[in-house]
Amino acid sequence: MTVFTQKLATAIPAMLLCASLSGVTNMSYADTTNPNAPVSLVEKWDKTFPESTKVDHRKVTFQNRYGITLVGDLYIPKDRGERKLAAIAVSGPFGAVKEQSSGLYAQTLAEQGFVTLAFDPSYTGESGGSPRNVASPDINTEDFSAAVDFLGLQKEVDRDRIGLLGICGWGGMALNDAAMDTRVKAVATSVMYDMSRAMGHGVGDGKDRYSTKDRRAVLQYLNAQRWKDAENGTYAPGGHDINVDEKGNVSASDRVLPETLPANPHPVLKEFFDYYRMPRGFHTRSVNSTGAWNATMPLSFMNMPLLSYANEVTIPTLIVTGEKAHSRYFAEDAFKAIGSKEKELVIVPGANHVDLYDNVAGKIPFDKFEQFFKANLR
Repeated sequence: MTVFTQKLATAIPAMLLCASLSGVTNMSYADTTNPNAPVSLVEKWDKTFPESTKVDHRKVTFQNRYGITLVGDLYIPKDRGERKLAAIAVSGPFGAVKEQSSGLYAQTLAEQGFVTLAFDPSYTGESGGSPRNVASPDINTEDFSAAVDFLGLQKEVDRDRIGLLGICGWGGMALNDAAMDTRVKAVATSVMYDMSRAMGHGVGDGKDRYSTKDRRAVLQYLNAQRWKDAENGTYAPGGHDINVDEKGNVSASDRVLPETLPANPHPVLKEFFDYYRMPRGFHTRSVNSTGAWNATMPLSFMNMPLLSYANEVTIPTLIVTGEKAHSRYFAEDAFKAIGSKEKELVIVPGANHVDLYDNVAGKIPFDKFEQFFKANLR
């Protein structure tokens, strides 16, 4: 648990983001003989937010081009009539399940007249993929395009009016996909992270945390873990915020969030704990609530930078972050890199990072997201 000790008081434990486990109770199990099949298809309402009476909701599945079946929640306005509507694919925070933030955003935007799809990324939540609890800059970018595939085939959707919304670490994925997928007409992010930068250079207080020497030490640590995994024939779990101390010693926790808070916790650790580990945002399929990632997961992010083609994002772009969000510098730097002439950066007054996960603090600017998508998915 060294990553959560007070020795890290000067380093933001930023990778305490958002994730998912396969083990869960009270679910309808899907085909378990195919590693790419859904882990489960729960029909009962098990979200962390109330069900709206203004939208129709149904559980759906769709495949990405790697053959992994993704599981999502489709939200459709009840008063749609026979019109074909604009649609938005929503995912995040990083590794979080669709029963948390992305579902809330999707349902709220459906109330505002859009068809929306909140989905679990590959290897997490109810979606297929083995081994479990892995993230990938390539495959998870593809997950957004697979969501566009699915939305464009729905009879309620105008396939020429599809947008993306990424929350936290999936904000970077959404921007990455928008640089590649020419079918996407508008993209928005909320308290975004660039996960390649976060894992490859360490999240600090407004700037990168690792020196070049630190980065090499982290790579050595992760590749040593590969030998252990190969010898054991299993994948060890581990937290994805990796610490390098002043002597160059590398350590990581064995889970994303601790069972209990330490005395005088870092404010950012407390933000995440108060959401993921408390009834406010706890979900049994969320890694941040209950477990850890595959310990070697950061390697691909360290070696394959997201947002390399941010200057080729030429569609309307909205980047929203909090005034007090520890992740604010990711959003500001991404905004500068985006090539679109129609881009806007919104700083929500007084909001920290987790304030924009749910609306407990009343700070999510849903009206801004509504205006943006209605203006640019016409």
